[in-house]
Amino acid sequence: MDSLLWQLSATELQRRYRDGSLTPLAVAQACLARLEAVNPRLNAVVQRRDADFLQEAQAATRRFQAGEPRSALDGIPLTVKDSLYTADLPTSWGTRALRAHRTGEDELAVARARAAGALIAGKTNVPEFALEGYTDNPLYGPTGNPWNPELTPGGSSGGAVAAVASGIAPLAIAQDGGGSIRRPVSHTGLVGLKPTIGAVPRQHVLPSLLLDFEIIGPIARTVADARLLFEVMRGPAAADRLSLAAAHAAAQPRRAGPLRLLYVERLGAAPLDPQIAASVAAGAARLAALGHAVESGPLPLDLDFFSTAWPQIGQIGLASLFEQHPDWAAQASPKYRDMAEQGRQLPAALLWQTLERVRQLRRESVALFERFDVVVMPSAAALPWPRGEAYPRRIDGQAVGPRGHAIYTGWVNAAGLPALALPTAPSQEGLPIGMQMVGAYGSDDLLLDLGAAYEAAAPWADRWPAL
Repeated sequence: MDSLLWQLSATELQRRYRDGSLTPLAVAQACLARLEAVNPRLNAVVQRRDADFLQEAQAATRRFQAGEPRSALDGIPLTVKDSLYTADLPTSWGTRALRAHRTGEDELAVARARAAGALIAGKTNVPEFALEGYTDNPLYGPTGNPWNPELTPGGSSGGAVAAVASGIAPLAIAQDGGGSIRRPVSHTGLVGLKPTIGAVPRQHVLPSLLLDFEIIGPIARTVADARLLFEVMRGPAAADRLSLAAAHAAAQPRRAGPLRLLYVERLGAAPLDPQIAASVAAGAARLAALGHAVESGPLPLDLDFFSTAWPQIGQIGLASLFEQHPDWAAQASPKYRDMAEQGRQLPAALLWQTLERVRQLRRESVALFERFDVVVMPSAAALPWPRGEAYPRRIDGQAVGPRGHAIYTGWVNAAGLPALALPTAPSQEGLPIGMQMVGAYGSDDLLLDLGAAYEAAAPWADRWPAL
Protein backbone atom coordinates (compact mmCIF):
# COMPACT_ATOMS: atom_id res chain seq x y z
CA MET A 1 0.00 0.00 0.00
CA ASP A 2 2.72 2.47 0.95
CA SER A 3 4.09 2.49 -2.61
CA LEU A 4 0.67 3.74 -3.75
CA LEU A 5 0.15 6.50 -1.18
CA TRP A 6 -0.13 8.95 -4.07
CA GLN A 7 -3.40 7.28 -5.09
CA LEU A 8 -5.18 7.98 -1.79
CA SER A 9 -7.92 10.61 -1.71
CA ALA A 10 -7.74 13.57 0.66
CA THR A 11 -10.63 12.20 2.72
CA GLU A 12 -8.90 8.81 3.03
CA LEU A 13 -5.65 10.53 4.04
CA GLN A 14 -7.52 12.46 6.70
CA ARG A 15 -9.08 9.23 8.07
CA ARG A 16 -5.70 7.50 8.21
CA TYR A 17 -3.99 10.46 9.84
CA ARG A 18 -6.60 10.38 12.59
CA ASP A 19 -6.35 6.63 13.20
CA GLY A 20 -2.55 6.86 13.24
CA SER A 21 -1.95 4.42 10.37
CA LEU A 22 -0.34 7.12 8.22
CA THR A 23 1.49 10.41 8.77
CA PRO A 24 1.54 13.63 6.76
CA LEU A 25 5.33 13.30 6.52
CA ALA A 26 5.11 9.89 4.83
CA VAL A 27 2.51 11.25 2.41
CA ALA A 28 4.59 14.34 1.64
CA GLN A 29 7.58 12.14 0.85
CA ALA A 30 5.42 9.99 -1.43
CA CYS A 31 4.09 13.14 -3.09
CA LEU A 32 7.61 14.34 -3.90
CA ALA A 33 8.60 10.89 -5.18
CA ARG A 34 5.58 10.89 -7.48
CA LEU A 35 6.39 14.41 -8.63
CA GLU A 36 9.93 13.32 -9.52
CA ALA A 37 8.56 10.32 -11.41
CA VAL A 38 5.91 11.99 -13.58
CA ASN A 39 6.50 15.74 -13.71
CA PRO A 40 9.34 15.54 -16.28
CA ARG A 41 6.85 14.08 -18.77
CA LEU A 42 3.97 16.41 -17.89
CA ASN A 43 5.44 19.76 -16.81
CA ALA A 44 2.55 20.27 -14.38
CA VAL A 45 4.40 21.75 -11.38
CA VAL A 46 6.69 24.63 -12.38
CA GLN A 47 7.81 25.91 -8.97
CA ARG A 48 8.63 23.77 -5.94
CA ARG A 49 9.25 24.30 -2.23
CA ASP A 50 10.45 20.85 -1.18
CA ALA A 51 12.29 21.77 2.03
CA ASP A 52 9.44 23.87 3.45
CA PHE A 53 6.91 21.30 2.25
CA LEU A 54 8.63 18.52 4.20
CA GLN A 55 9.16 20.72 7.25
CA GLU A 56 5.46 21.62 7.30
CA ALA A 57 4.57 17.94 6.89
CA GLN A 58 6.66 17.16 9.97
CA ALA A 59 4.81 19.86 11.90
CA ALA A 60 1.46 18.43 10.77
CA THR A 61 2.59 14.97 11.84
CA ARG A 62 3.35 16.31 15.32
CA ARG A 63 -0.09 17.92 15.51
CA PHE A 64 -1.81 14.62 14.76
CA GLN A 65 0.38 12.80 17.25
CA ALA A 66 -0.72 15.33 19.86
CA GLY A 67 -4.36 14.94 18.83
CA GLU A 68 -4.53 18.58 17.73
CA PRO A 69 -5.02 18.79 13.94
CA ARG A 70 -5.92 22.24 12.69
CA SER A 71 -8.72 21.15 10.35
CA ALA A 72 -9.91 18.39 8.04
CA LEU A 73 -7.38 19.74 5.52
CA ASP A 74 -4.40 19.47 7.88
CA GLY A 75 -1.50 17.54 6.35
CA ILE A 76 -3.12 17.23 2.90
CA PRO A 77 -0.81 18.05 -0.06
CA LEU A 78 -2.08 20.42 -2.71
CA THR A 79 -0.82 22.68 -5.48
CA VAL A 80 -1.62 26.32 -6.28
CA LYS A 81 -2.21 27.69 -9.77
CA ASP A 82 0.50 30.11 -10.91
CA SER A 83 -2.02 32.93 -11.34
CA LEU A 84 -2.64 33.16 -7.57
CA TYR A 85 -0.33 34.92 -5.17
CA THR A 86 1.74 32.83 -2.77
CA ALA A 87 3.82 34.55 -0.10
CA ASP A 88 6.89 32.36 -0.52
CA LEU A 89 6.92 31.62 -4.28
CA PRO A 90 6.86 33.87 -7.35
CA THR A 91 3.60 34.27 -9.23
CA SER A 92 4.76 34.37 -12.83
CA TRP A 93 1.37 34.23 -14.62
CA GLY A 94 3.28 32.41 -17.36
CA THR A 95 4.96 35.58 -18.62
CA ARG A 96 8.63 36.57 -18.71
CA ALA A 97 8.17 39.91 -16.93
CA LEU A 98 6.83 38.22 -13.80
CA ARG A 99 9.45 35.47 -13.61
CA ALA A 100 10.43 36.61 -10.08
CA HIS A 101 7.25 38.54 -9.19
CA ARG A 102 6.54 38.38 -5.45
CA THR A 103 4.24 40.44 -3.26
CA GLY A 104 4.96 38.62 0.00
CA GLU A 105 1.24 37.83 0.37
CA ASP A 106 -1.00 34.84 -0.18
CA GLU A 107 -4.24 35.13 -2.12
CA LEU A 108 -6.91 34.88 0.60
CA ALA A 109 -8.00 31.35 -0.43
CA VAL A 110 -4.37 30.20 -0.32
CA ALA A 111 -3.92 31.83 3.09
CA ARG A 112 -7.00 30.01 4.41
CA ALA A 113 -5.73 26.66 3.12
CA ARG A 114 -2.30 27.28 4.60
CA ALA A 115 -3.79 28.28 7.97
CA ALA A 116 -5.85 25.06 7.91
CA GLY A 117 -2.62 23.04 7.68
CA ALA A 118 -2.64 22.19 3.97
CA LEU A 119 0.79 21.35 2.57
CA ILE A 120 1.59 23.42 -0.54
CA ALA A 121 3.81 21.35 -2.84
CA GLY A 122 4.29 24.06 -5.47
CA LYS A 123 2.77 26.16 -8.24
CA THR A 124 1.19 24.74 -11.41
CA ASN A 125 1.60 25.83 -15.01
CA VAL A 126 -0.71 28.22 -16.87
CA PRO A 127 -0.88 29.79 -20.34
CA GLU A 128 0.52 33.32 -20.49
CA PHE A 129 -1.80 35.61 -18.49
CA ALA A 130 -4.06 32.55 -17.95
CA LEU A 131 -6.20 33.67 -20.88
CA GLU A 132 -6.43 30.58 -23.08
CA GLY A 133 -7.87 27.09 -23.09
CA TYR A 134 -4.58 25.23 -23.35
CA THR A 135 -1.40 25.42 -21.24
CA ASP A 136 1.87 26.67 -22.71
CA ASN A 137 3.99 29.77 -22.09
CA PRO A 138 7.45 31.18 -22.90
CA LEU A 139 8.74 30.64 -19.35
CA TYR A 140 7.97 26.98 -18.73
CA GLY A 141 6.70 25.51 -21.99
CA PRO A 142 3.69 23.23 -22.56
CA THR A 143 1.94 20.95 -20.09
CA GLY A 144 0.88 17.47 -21.19
CA ASN A 145 -2.29 15.56 -20.40
CA PRO A 146 -1.59 12.54 -18.14
CA TRP A 147 -3.88 10.42 -20.31
CA ASN A 148 -1.72 11.22 -23.34
CA PRO A 149 1.18 13.63 -22.73
CA GLU A 150 1.20 14.65 -26.40
CA LEU A 151 -2.26 16.18 -25.90
CA THR A 152 -3.24 19.24 -23.87
CA PRO A 153 -4.99 18.99 -20.49
CA GLY A 154 -6.77 22.21 -21.46
CA GLY A 155 -6.43 25.50 -19.68
CA SER A 156 -5.91 27.73 -18.10
CA SER A 157 -5.70 25.34 -15.12
CA GLY A 158 -3.78 22.77 -17.17
CA GLY A 159 -0.94 22.35 -14.69
CA ALA A 160 -3.41 22.00 -11.83
CA VAL A 161 -5.38 19.17 -13.42
CA ALA A 162 -2.24 17.40 -14.66
CA ALA A 163 -0.89 17.40 -11.09
CA VAL A 164 -4.07 15.91 -9.60
CA ALA A 165 -4.77 13.45 -12.43
CA SER A 166 -1.23 12.06 -12.25
CA GLY A 167 -1.22 11.68 -8.45
CA ILE A 168 1.27 14.43 -7.61
CA ALA A 169 -1.24 15.76 -5.06
CA PRO A 170 -4.91 14.95 -4.36
CA LEU A 171 -6.04 18.60 -4.45
CA ALA A 172 -5.38 21.81 -6.34
CA ILE A 173 -6.42 25.42 -5.83
CA ALA A 174 -7.32 26.87 -9.22
CA GLN A 175 -9.18 29.71 -10.87
CA ASP A 176 -12.03 29.77 -13.38
CA GLY A 177 -12.65 32.92 -15.44
CA GLY A 178 -14.53 31.34 -18.33
CA GLY A 179 -14.29 27.58 -17.78
CA SER A 180 -10.65 27.29 -16.71
CA ILE A 181 -11.47 24.72 -14.03
CA ARG A 182 -14.39 22.89 -15.65
CA ARG A 183 -12.93 22.23 -19.10
CA PRO A 184 -9.52 20.99 -17.89
CA VAL A 185 -11.12 18.60 -15.38
CA SER A 186 -13.27 17.22 -18.19
CA HIS A 187 -10.10 16.56 -20.20
CA THR A 188 -8.42 14.72 -17.30
CA GLY A 189 -11.15 12.75 -15.53
CA LEU A 190 -11.46 14.94 -12.44
CA VAL A 191 -13.95 16.93 -10.37
CA GLY A 192 -13.92 20.73 -10.43
CA LEU A 193 -16.14 23.29 -8.76
CA LYS A 194 -16.55 26.80 -10.10
CA PRO A 195 -18.28 28.34 -7.07
CA THR A 196 -20.92 31.05 -6.93
CA ILE A 197 -19.42 34.48 -7.50
CA GLY A 198 -18.13 35.64 -4.11
CA ALA A 199 -18.42 32.26 -2.38
CA VAL A 200 -14.62 32.22 -2.17
CA PRO A 201 -13.63 35.83 -1.48
CA ARG A 202 -10.83 37.49 -3.42
CA GLN A 203 -8.08 39.51 -1.77
CA HIS A 204 -4.39 40.03 -2.71
CA VAL A 205 -4.89 39.32 -6.41
CA LEU A 206 -3.35 39.93 -9.82
CA PRO A 207 -5.22 42.49 -11.94
CA SER A 208 -8.42 41.05 -13.37
CA LEU A 209 -8.57 40.58 -17.13
CA LEU A 210 -12.15 39.27 -17.19
CA LEU A 211 -14.21 41.70 -15.10
CA ASP A 212 -15.50 39.92 -11.98
CA PHE A 213 -15.74 36.53 -13.70
CA GLU A 214 -12.57 34.99 -12.20
CA ILE A 215 -13.52 32.66 -9.34
CA ILE A 216 -11.30 30.50 -7.10
CA GLY A 217 -12.32 26.84 -6.81
CA PRO A 218 -11.09 23.34 -5.96
CA ILE A 219 -9.89 20.56 -8.26
CA ALA A 220 -9.96 17.01 -6.92
CA ARG A 221 -10.47 13.36 -7.83
CA THR A 222 -13.72 13.00 -5.87
CA VAL A 223 -16.66 15.19 -4.92
CA ALA A 224 -15.92 14.69 -1.22
CA ASP A 225 -12.36 15.94 -1.73
CA ALA A 226 -13.56 18.98 -3.68
CA ARG A 227 -15.98 19.79 -0.87
CA LEU A 228 -13.20 19.41 1.72
CA LEU A 229 -11.10 22.13 0.07
CA PHE A 230 -14.08 24.33 -0.78
CA GLU A 231 -15.21 24.38 2.86
CA VAL A 232 -11.85 25.77 3.93
CA MET A 233 -11.69 28.44 1.21
CA ARG A 234 -15.31 29.65 1.30
CA GLY A 235 -16.95 32.14 3.63
CA PRO A 236 -17.40 35.91 3.82
CA ALA A 237 -14.60 38.45 4.10
CA ALA A 238 -15.18 42.17 4.49
CA ALA A 239 -12.60 42.95 1.81
CA ASP A 240 -14.83 41.31 -0.84
CA ARG A 241 -18.41 42.54 -0.58
CA LEU A 242 -19.58 39.94 -3.10
CA SER A 243 -18.71 37.34 -0.49
CA LEU A 244 -21.27 38.77 1.94
CA ALA A 245 -24.12 38.23 -0.53
CA ALA A 246 -22.84 34.77 -1.48
CA ALA A 247 -22.75 33.68 2.17
CA HIS A 248 -26.32 34.90 2.65
CA ALA A 249 -27.50 32.99 -0.43
CA ALA A 250 -25.73 29.81 0.69
CA ALA A 251 -27.54 29.91 4.03
CA GLN A 252 -31.01 29.80 2.46
CA PRO A 253 -33.05 26.57 2.71
CA ARG A 254 -32.40 24.06 -0.05
CA ARG A 255 -35.00 22.22 -2.06
CA ALA A 256 -35.75 18.74 -0.76
CA GLY A 257 -36.70 15.71 -2.82
CA PRO A 258 -36.28 15.08 -6.54
CA LEU A 259 -34.75 17.95 -8.51
CA ARG A 260 -35.90 19.51 -11.78
CA LEU A 261 -33.05 19.21 -14.29
CA LEU A 262 -32.74 20.73 -17.75
CA TYR A 263 -30.38 18.80 -20.02
CA VAL A 264 -28.93 21.07 -22.74
CA GLU A 265 -26.97 19.11 -25.33
CA ARG A 266 -26.18 21.95 -27.71
CA LEU A 267 -25.97 25.72 -27.80
CA GLY A 268 -27.51 26.76 -31.10
CA ALA A 269 -25.77 25.33 -34.14
CA ALA A 270 -22.33 25.12 -32.52
CA PRO A 271 -20.68 21.72 -33.16
CA LEU A 272 -20.17 19.10 -30.44
CA ASP A 273 -17.96 16.03 -30.62
CA PRO A 274 -20.32 13.04 -31.06
CA GLN A 275 -18.53 11.00 -28.38
CA ILE A 276 -19.01 13.84 -25.88
CA ALA A 277 -22.67 14.12 -26.84
CA ALA A 278 -23.23 10.41 -26.20
CA SER A 279 -21.26 10.35 -22.95
CA VAL A 280 -22.98 13.37 -21.41
CA ALA A 281 -26.41 12.14 -22.54
CA ALA A 282 -25.70 8.91 -20.66
CA GLY A 283 -24.72 11.00 -17.63
CA ALA A 284 -28.01 12.87 -17.78
CA ALA A 285 -29.87 9.56 -18.05
CA ARG A 286 -28.08 8.35 -14.92
CA LEU A 287 -29.26 11.46 -13.07
CA ALA A 288 -32.80 10.61 -14.18
CA ALA A 289 -32.29 7.07 -12.87
CA LEU A 290 -31.49 8.58 -9.48
CA GLY A 291 -35.08 9.86 -9.39
CA HIS A 292 -34.69 13.40 -10.70
CA ALA A 293 -36.96 14.87 -13.37
CA VAL A 294 -34.79 15.50 -16.45
CA GLU A 295 -36.15 17.57 -19.33
CA SER A 296 -34.18 18.00 -22.56
CA GLY A 297 -34.25 21.27 -24.44
CA PRO A 298 -32.44 24.47 -25.41
CA LEU A 299 -30.98 26.85 -22.85
CA PRO A 300 -33.60 29.61 -22.49
CA LEU A 301 -31.04 32.40 -22.37
CA ASP A 302 -29.81 34.68 -25.16
CA LEU A 303 -26.03 34.23 -25.26
CA ASP A 304 -25.39 35.58 -28.77
CA PHE A 305 -23.93 38.82 -27.44
CA PHE A 306 -21.25 36.98 -25.47
CA SER A 307 -19.95 35.01 -28.44
CA THR A 308 -18.69 38.32 -29.81
CA ALA A 309 -18.02 40.10 -26.54
CA TRP A 310 -15.99 37.36 -24.86
CA PRO A 311 -12.70 37.89 -26.72
CA GLN A 312 -13.22 41.65 -26.51
CA ILE A 313 -13.41 41.52 -22.70
CA GLY A 314 -9.98 39.88 -22.60
CA GLN A 315 -8.60 42.36 -25.11
CA ILE A 316 -9.82 45.32 -23.05
CA GLY A 317 -8.47 43.69 -19.89
CA LEU A 318 -5.03 43.30 -21.45
CA ALA A 319 -5.07 46.86 -22.77
CA SER A 320 -5.74 48.12 -19.26
CA LEU A 321 -3.08 45.84 -17.76
CA PHE A 322 -0.39 46.95 -20.19
CA GLU A 323 -1.26 50.61 -19.71
CA GLN A 324 -0.67 50.17 -15.97
CA HIS A 325 2.43 47.97 -16.45
CA PRO A 326 4.27 48.93 -19.66
CA ASP A 327 7.26 46.84 -18.54
CA TRP A 328 5.01 43.76 -18.50
CA ALA A 329 3.80 44.61 -21.99
CA ALA A 330 7.36 44.94 -23.28
CA GLN A 331 8.15 41.34 -22.29
CA ALA A 332 4.80 39.79 -23.24
CA SER A 333 4.51 37.48 -26.24
CA PRO A 334 3.54 39.29 -29.47
CA LYS A 335 0.06 37.83 -29.67
CA TYR A 336 -0.86 39.31 -26.30
CA ARG A 337 0.50 42.70 -27.30
CA ASP A 338 -1.65 42.39 -30.42
CA MET A 339 -4.68 41.51 -28.28
CA ALA A 340 -4.04 44.55 -26.11
CA GLU A 341 -3.78 46.76 -29.18
CA GLN A 342 -7.15 45.44 -30.38
CA GLY A 343 -8.54 46.25 -26.94
CA ARG A 344 -7.25 49.82 -27.15
CA GLN A 345 -9.17 50.30 -30.40
CA LEU A 346 -12.51 49.30 -28.87
CA PRO A 347 -14.85 52.14 -27.75
CA ALA A 348 -15.58 52.72 -24.08
CA ALA A 349 -19.29 52.42 -24.91
CA LEU A 350 -18.73 48.74 -25.77
CA LEU A 351 -17.46 47.98 -22.28
CA TRP A 352 -20.47 49.77 -20.79
CA GLN A 353 -22.82 47.74 -23.01
CA THR A 354 -21.03 44.55 -21.95
CA LEU A 355 -21.50 45.39 -18.27
CA GLU A 356 -25.20 45.99 -18.85
CA ARG A 357 -25.57 42.67 -20.72
CA VAL A 358 -23.85 40.91 -17.81
CA ARG A 359 -26.37 42.44 -15.41
CA GLN A 360 -29.20 41.42 -17.74
CA LEU A 361 -27.91 37.83 -17.91
CA ARG A 362 -27.77 37.68 -14.11
CA ARG A 363 -31.39 38.84 -13.90
CA GLU A 364 -32.52 36.35 -16.56
CA SER A 365 -30.76 33.48 -14.82
CA VAL A 366 -32.97 34.05 -11.77
CA ALA A 367 -36.04 33.25 -13.88
CA LEU A 368 -34.32 30.19 -15.36
CA PHE A 369 -33.68 28.73 -11.92
CA GLU A 370 -37.23 29.34 -10.81
CA ARG A 371 -38.20 26.74 -13.44
CA PHE A 372 -35.26 24.35 -12.95
CA ASP A 373 -32.94 23.47 -10.09
CA VAL A 374 -29.97 22.42 -12.23
CA VAL A 375 -28.87 22.78 -15.86
CA VAL A 376 -26.80 19.85 -17.17
CA MET A 377 -24.58 20.26 -20.24
CA PRO A 378 -21.19 19.21 -21.58
CA SER A 379 -18.14 20.82 -20.00
CA ALA A 380 -16.31 21.11 -23.33
CA ALA A 381 -17.27 20.67 -26.98
CA ALA A 382 -14.04 18.90 -28.01
CA LEU A 383 -11.80 16.07 -26.82
CA PRO A 384 -8.18 17.00 -25.92
CA TRP A 385 -6.07 18.15 -28.88
CA PRO A 386 -2.27 18.42 -29.47
CA ARG A 387 -0.68 20.24 -26.55
CA GLY A 388 1.17 22.85 -28.64
CA GLU A 389 -2.01 24.12 -30.32
CA ALA A 390 -4.08 26.85 -28.70
CA TYR A 391 -7.40 25.29 -29.71
CA PRO A 392 -8.84 22.57 -31.97
CA ARG A 393 -9.52 23.91 -35.46
CA ARG A 394 -12.36 21.48 -36.20
CA ILE A 395 -15.08 19.85 -34.11
CA ASP A 396 -17.22 17.09 -35.66
CA GLY A 397 -15.92 18.10 -39.08
CA GLN A 398 -16.82 21.78 -38.71
CA ALA A 399 -14.28 24.61 -38.61
CA VAL A 400 -14.31 26.51 -35.31
CA GLY A 401 -12.54 29.53 -33.86
CA PRO A 402 -10.60 29.91 -30.59
CA ARG A 403 -13.71 29.57 -28.38
CA GLY A 404 -15.37 26.73 -30.31
CA HIS A 405 -14.35 24.14 -27.73
CA ALA A 406 -15.25 26.49 -24.85
CA ILE A 407 -18.80 27.57 -25.66
CA TYR A 408 -20.48 25.81 -22.72
CA THR A 409 -18.66 27.46 -19.85
CA GLY A 410 -18.17 31.23 -20.15
CA TRP A 411 -21.83 32.17 -19.72
CA VAL A 412 -21.80 30.60 -16.25
CA ASN A 413 -19.03 32.98 -15.15
CA ALA A 414 -20.82 35.98 -16.64
CA ALA A 415 -24.00 34.95 -14.81
CA GLY A 416 -22.13 34.49 -11.51
CA LEU A 417 -23.51 30.98 -11.02
CA PRO A 418 -21.96 27.85 -9.46
CA ALA A 419 -21.11 24.85 -11.63
CA LEU A 420 -19.76 21.42 -10.73
CA ALA A 421 -17.91 19.47 -13.43
CA LEU A 422 -17.81 15.67 -13.17
CA PRO A 423 -16.44 12.81 -15.29
CA THR A 424 -18.73 10.82 -17.56
CA ALA A 425 -17.82 7.74 -19.59
CA PRO A 426 -14.51 8.13 -21.46
CA SER A 427 -14.12 8.16 -25.23
CA GLN A 428 -13.33 5.11 -27.35
CA GLU A 429 -9.65 6.13 -27.19
CA GLY A 430 -9.85 6.22 -23.38
CA LEU A 431 -9.78 10.03 -23.17
CA PRO A 432 -11.79 11.58 -20.35
CA ILE A 433 -15.09 13.37 -20.95
CA GLY A 434 -17.05 15.50 -18.50
CA MET A 435 -20.39 17.17 -17.86
CA GLN A 436 -21.15 20.24 -15.81
CA MET A 437 -24.11 20.82 -13.54
CA VAL A 438 -25.01 24.52 -13.22
CA GLY A 439 -27.12 25.73 -10.32
CA ALA A 440 -28.82 28.86 -9.08
CA TYR A 441 -26.84 31.57 -7.33
CA GLY A 442 -25.76 30.21 -3.95
CA SER A 443 -26.63 26.56 -4.70
CA ASP A 444 -23.07 25.22 -4.41
CA ASP A 445 -24.01 22.74 -1.68
CA LEU A 446 -26.95 21.39 -3.64
CA LEU A 447 -24.62 20.75 -6.60
CA LEU A 448 -22.09 18.98 -4.38
CA ASP A 449 -24.82 16.79 -2.90
CA LEU A 450 -26.12 15.92 -6.36
CA GLY A 451 -22.57 15.27 -7.56
CA ALA A 452 -21.89 12.95 -4.62
CA ALA A 453 -25.02 10.93 -5.42
CA TYR A 454 -24.02 10.72 -9.09
CA GLU A 455 -20.50 9.64 -8.15
CA ALA A 456 -21.86 6.89 -5.88
CA ALA A 457 -23.86 5.54 -8.84
CA ALA A 458 -21.05 5.91 -11.39
CA PRO A 459 -17.69 6.01 -9.56
CA TRP A 460 -14.57 7.07 -11.44
CA ALA A 461 -11.81 7.52 -8.82
CA ASP A 462 -10.21 4.16 -9.64
CA ARG A 463 -9.45 5.26 -13.23
CA TRP A 464 -5.77 6.22 -13.49
CA PRO A 465 -3.70 7.13 -16.54
CA ALA A 466 -0.94 4.65 -17.40
CA LEU A 467 1.99 7.00 -16.98
